[in-house]
Amino acid sequence: DVRLVESGGGLAQAGGSLTLSCVVSGITFYDYAIAWFRQAPGKEREEVSCIVNEDGTIYYGDFVKGRFTISTNNAESTAYLHLNNLRPEDTAVYYCAAAWGETVAEKGGDGGWSSLYWDYWGQGTQVAVAS
Repeated sequence: DVRLVESGGGLAQAGGSLTLSCVVSGITFYDYAIAWFRQAPGKEREEVSCIVNEDGTIYYGDFVKGRFTISTNNAESTAYLHLNNLRPEDTAVYYCAAAWGETVAEKGGDGGWSSLYWDYWGQGTQVAVAS
């Protein structure tokens, strides 16, 4: 079975930092792209970031503006999302997802990655930011 398990969420103060982890099993991690999405109560899902493991291509959602950084550890089949300078509006459930890397590499540019079909999803981790 394919599993994506997020962790690292919690309560942070505005201006603070958190690091989210996504441990992936059941697939060959290197062959896949990993993305982070988030969804706040009453709002639509929002794309945060994506990394194509095979070639290292990285995409960020427009709102990120340098505050968040995505990374992976292929040896540990783990993706990370480093959240810095957190704001109350970053409060949401953060999800990681996996899709075939070649597909994302081919079609992910110009924001296309956010509308691709992501094959596998984690259960999410809650991030709450207090003002």
